[in-house]
Order: sequence, then C-alpha cells, then structure tokens
Amino acid sequence: MTHLISPSLLSADFGNLQRDIEMINNSEADWFHLDIMDGMFVPNISYGFPIIQLVKKHAKKPLDVHLMIVDPDRYIDDFHKAGADILTVHYEACNHLHRTIQKIKSLGMKAGVSLNPHTPVHLLKDIIADVDLVLIMSVNPGYGGQKFIPNAIEKIKELKQLISDKKSNAIIEIDGGVDNTNAKTIIDAGCDALVAGSYVFKSKNQLETIKGLKNLEF
Repeated sequence: MTHLISPSLLSADFGNLQRDIEMINNSEADWFHLDIMDGMFVPNISYGFPIIQLVKKHAKKPLDVHLMIVDPDRYIDDFHKAGADILTVHYEACNHLHRTIQKIKSLGMKAGVSLNPHTPVHLLKDIIADVDLVLIMSVNPGYGGQKFIPNAIEKIKELKQLISDKKSNAIIEIDGGVDNTNAKTIIDAGCDALVAGSYVFKSKNQLETIKGLKNLEF
C-alpha cells in the first residue's frame, strides 16, 4: 500500500485551529494525529476531550489518537465518544495490555500500541497479532520538534519481521523528527505511516510539504 501521512496537531496554531484542520482536509494527508499528554506519563500536558471533539466536528479524515497517559483504560470509552477512530496506548502504561487492546476494538476503533525509544520490539511478540497498528517513537515522547533517534530504523526492520513471523496485519507508524532528510529511509525500512508535526506546520507551504512526504519528493 501507499504509505500514510498523519500530521500532528500538537504543532498546529491553536489560535487558528479550524484553519489548520481545513488545511489537512484539503491536503494529501490521510489522518489527523492527536497527541494526548497528561503531565505524568510524559513531562508535558497537551489537550483533552473538547479539542478532540472540535477536530472531529470539522475533520474529513480519521482521527489517529495517541495516548501518552497513565492508566489509559480509565478513558477508553471517553475517547471513543469524543471521536477517535484509531486509539493507541503505550506498552509502558498498560498493566494488562491484551485487555486494553480488546476493549478498544470492542468499541469499533482500531487499536494501536506504542513503544518508547528504550522499549524493545520483542516485547510485542505475544500481542502483535491482536493489534492494528504499532507506533514506534523515534524521539522521547512529550515535546514536538525533537531530533530523530536513528536506532528507530532498526526497530522498524525488527518489527516488520515480527509482524511477518506472527502473520499479523498490523501496520507500522513512526512519530518524532520525521522530515525530508529521513522519510524515504524510514519508508524503505518498512514503515507504513509517518507522523509529522513541526516539519509540516512550520513549513512555508504546508500542502506542498505534506505532498512531498506522501510522494517522497523533496
């Protein structure tokens, strides 16, 4: 399949949020990426349900919601009601990951699991067949604008092999420091979806930047 682009609204202009939502609607992007941070699992706080509901109201593409929060099970129903189409939880934040994944899927959402940079891929071997998406963090989560951690490329390759070995249908998404210098290498390694925040929203021509990521033309 052609790889997917999921611009991260964490880097959008929240004073002109509807404008940025419409930009993504009119772009070659596939999803809206929403990073939910609680100030506990990561050292930052982002936004909550009112913003998700606002984005859902205007978005013409699926909401790819990434939970960087402790005990995400408390809020799965709420994120479903707010409009999440894909809900990704962190391996490091779930005591009973299989139960969490099954709960997400039971509500009709696609279920994802994310790995921090220090968390090895092999820990997913018993859950990989049950998830729809694995999100590899290529920066330490919590802030936008960080530099890409090169070891993420090897993790993508290892994850691709695990998915094949376990006959999983999971796709691979990457988040952190994605730009024109590494996008092709990331895709060539086996990634299926690129999250890009600062690179998109700080560019002079956001539509062309997204188009470049989608077509790997820089």
